[in-house]
Amino acid sequence: MIYLSIKRSIVIGEPKVASTSKDTKKKSTKKESTTIKRKVAKEALTPMGIVRDKSVLQTSVPPEQREPRVYNPDGKVLVIVESPAKSKTIEKFLGPNYVVKASMGHLRDLPKSQMGIDIEHDFTPRYSNLVTRKKVIDELVSYADESSAVLLATDPDREGEAISWHLAYILNVDPTSTCRITFNEITKNAVAEALESPRTIDMNMVDAQQARRVLDRIVGYKLSPLLWKKVCKGLSAGRVQSVAVRLICEREREIQAFVPQEYWTIEGNFETPKKEAFTAELTHIKGEKIDITTESEAQAVVDAIGGADAVVTNIEKRKRSRKAAPPFTTSTLQQDGVRKLNFGAKRTMMIAQHLYEGLEIGSYGHVGLITYMRTDSTRISKEMQVMAKDYIIHNYGEDYYPSKPNMYGAKGSAQDAHEAIRPTSLELTPKMVEPFLSRDELKLYTLIWNRFMASQMAPQQNESTTIELTVHDDYTFKATGSRVIFPGFSAVYEDAKKEDAPQLPALKKNDAAHTVEVLPEQHFTQPPPRYSEASLIKTLEELGIGRPSTYAPILDTIVSRNYVENTNKQFVPTELGFVVVDFLIAYFEKIINTGFTRDLEEELDAIASGKDTYLKVLSDFYEVFAKELEDASDVDRIEIASMESDETCDLCHSPMVYKFGRYGKFLACSNFPECKNTKPITVGTGVTCPKCKEGEIVERKSRRGRLFYGCNRYPQCDFTLWDKPTHEFCDTCGSIMVEKTYKNGTTKKFCSNEACPTRPPKKTRKKKSEASEETVKESKETKESKNSKKSSKAKKEETTVE
Repeated sequence: MIYLSIKRSIVIGEPKVASTSKDTKKKSTKKESTTIKRKVAKEALTPMGIVRDKSVLQTSVPPEQREPRVYNPDGKVLVIVESPAKSKTIEKFLGPNYVVKASMGHLRDLPKSQMGIDIEHDFTPRYSNLVTRKKVIDELVSYADESSAVLLATDPDREGEAISWHLAYILNVDPTSTCRITFNEITKNAVAEALESPRTIDMNMVDAQQARRVLDRIVGYKLSPLLWKKVCKGLSAGRVQSVAVRLICEREREIQAFVPQEYWTIEGNFETPKKEAFTAELTHIKGEKIDITTESEAQAVVDAIGGADAVVTNIEKRKRSRKAAPPFTTSTLQQDGVRKLNFGAKRTMMIAQHLYEGLEIGSYGHVGLITYMRTDSTRISKEMQVMAKDYIIHNYGEDYYPSKPNMYGAKGSAQDAHEAIRPTSLELTPKMVEPFLSRDELKLYTLIWNRFMASQMAPQQNESTTIELTVHDDYTFKATGSRVIFPGFSAVYEDAKKEDAPQLPALKKNDAAHTVEVLPEQHFTQPPPRYSEASLIKTLEELGIGRPSTYAPILDTIVSRNYVENTNKQFVPTELGFVVVDFLIAYFEKIINTGFTRDLEEELDAIASGKDTYLKVLSDFYEVFAKELEDASDVDRIEIASMESDETCDLCHSPMVYKFGRYGKFLACSNFPECKNTKPITVGTGVTCPKCKEGEIVERKSRRGRLFYGCNRYPQCDFTLWDKPTHEFCDTCGSIMVEKTYKNGTTKKFCSNEACPTRPPKKTRKKKSEASEETVKESKETKESKNSKKSSKAKKEETTVE
C-alpha cells in the first residue's frame, strides 16, 4: 500500500559541512543522501542590485537608478510568502539556512485619493507603498540586507505574480533573475521541487493582473462620479459587478412579466393481480401527447377512463452508467459550498484559504491540507492518481476502481495553470484530522476529500425500467422506476440530490393491471427562479464573465453596495439596482454587456499567455469607453421618485415618504428641506417586547449584516434575539418562544432562554487535546505495524518458494 508521508525527520536545504578530512567527507555524503539539496541559481546568489539605503522606500527611485547592493554570502536565504500561516508551514520544511517571512498581501497599490493612472502616456500606473504596510516593508528590507538570496514564493496566480513583482521593486531584486518559486500545494515534496527550479518573474502574468486592475480603476473612477451627478451621491460602478447586477435585474423583470399558464396532469393508481400497487402518469391520448389546460378537459378524460383495467403494452429496461463529477475547481467548490454546506462563496474561500495555508495537526505539525484553491483546472497529477488507486482498492475493493484512471476535459477558457482542488495527502483522512479542525473547516475538507476520491472511482451502474399501459387502447400511461446495481463513486459522494425511485412490480407484456383510481391535478407554469449564489456563479462561469478568484468579491460587492439583497438565499434587485442598471444600459451598452465583458476576459487571458499586449487591450477598451462617457455626461439628472408611506414625521407630523440613498431605502419627511427628519425602515414581527411590554420586536441587522431581532424602542430597551420570536411563551420558565428554519426546510420552536431545560442542547466538538494527538499516533503506528507484517509475510513466502 502506498501512502504520501507527511511527517519526516529530514529538512530541505541542510547547509553543507566544509571539511577536508576523508571521514568528514564520508559523513557529509551520508548526511546529504537523507536530505534534499538546495538549488538556487547562480543569478540568485550574485549581486542583483538591492539597495541598502532604506530611503528608497520614500523616494521610490526606479530600480535602474539605484546603487547595486551585494548580497551577504554568509547570510541566509530569504523566502517571502503572502501569509503568516503559510510561512509557518513552509518554515517547517526548510533547514536553518532559510528565513521565511510574510508580505501580508500587497505592499504597493494605486493611491485611493486619485485614479493613479496616466492614460495619455500608455496607461502607466502610479503605484505607491501602502502606509499601513510600512512596518512590514521595513522588516523585509532589513532581512533582505542580511540575506544571501531572496526567493519570492507568493501564490501561483496572476495576483501572486504581481505581488512578487512589487516585492522585487521594493527590495530592488532584479525581476529577470531566477528569484521566483511557485508550488501548487504546501508539502515537503512540492517545496523541494520549487527550490530546485526557480524562475524569473512572468511579466506577461504581471501585465494581465495590471491590466485588470487598471481597467477596474478606470471604470470605477470615471463612471462612479457620473453616477453621483446623474443618479445619487455615493454610488459606484464596476466593470464586472455591473454586469452581474444586470443579470439579476433582467431575471427579476422576467419574473415580473411572467404570466402563469394553467395545465393539468392525470395520474393513475394501478394494482397487479398479486396486489402490488404502483403509479403511472397519463402521457398520450390516441397517440398524441396530452395538453390539458382546463378542469373540464381533465374531468372528461377521467370519466372516459372510468374503472377500466389497463393492459401492459411495452416494457423497456436500460442499463445506464453514471460517471463521477470531476474534482473541484474554484467555481464548483463555491457552488457546492452554497448548496451542500450553506456557506456563502466568500466564507467558502476564506475557509479553503486556511486549509491551503496549513493548520496544526497534532504530531504532524503545521500542514497544508489542500492544493491551491484558485484554479479552473480539473487535472490531477499522475502521482496522486496512483495513490488514489491504492487507497480505493484497499478501502473499497478492486471493483470500485475504473479500468483506467478517470480523465476530465478542460473548458476552452480554462487556464489550466494548477491542478484541481484536492487533498495534499491521503494519509490525513477527515476522520484523522477531525479533532484539530473547526466545524466549518472539517465540513469543507470532508467535501473536498469526498469529491476528489469519488472523481477517481468507478461509475455508478443503474437499471431503469419503463412500463407502458393502455386503457381502452386510447389512453397511454407510463410508469418509470430505477435501481442501483453497483454504487461505484456514489458510495463516497453524491453530486445530485438523491430522490427515491419507485420500485416497479415484475410485469410482462399483455399482463393486466386493475385501475384503482384516476386522479387529475391542477398545476401552473412557474417563472424562472431568482439567482442564488450558486446559480449566479455558474452563470458567470458559463458566460465567461470574471475568473475563479473574482466570483466571491463580485457577489460580496453587489450586496454591500445595496444594488441587490440576499433574501431567502436568493438575489433580489433593489430599486437602486434597477435605476443604476437602466442608466448603464441606456448610455454604456457597449461596455456593460455580457459579450463585451467576456471578450475582455479573453483578452486578459491572451496578455497572460503573451498573445496580446497590455497597451493594445487598454487602448481598445478606452476608445469605446471614452466615447460613451462623453455622450452620457450631457444627459439630465435622473430623479428617483419618492413613494408615500403610512408613517408620519415625529417632528412636524407631515407624511413621510420612501427615498433611496447609498445605504438603501429609508423614510424621509416630505416637508424637506424645512424638516430633515429621517427614519430607518423596519420590518415588524407583531410580537410585543417581553422586556419593556411597550415596544414591538422588529428585524434588525448587525454591523456584519447578520439578521437579528430587537425592540424598536432601542436604546431605551435593549432586548434582542437571534431567532424569530413567536407569540408563545415557555411553559417551564416563562420566556418567549422562538422559531428557527433549518436548511432542510424544517422549522422548530424552542425556548429563547439558553438556561431552560427544554431548550435543545448545543452541539459541541472535542477540544484539540493531547488525547487526540495520541489517537493519531496510534493510528499511524497501527498502519506501520500492518505494513511491516505484510512485508515480513511476503519475505517468508519468497523464502519458501526458493
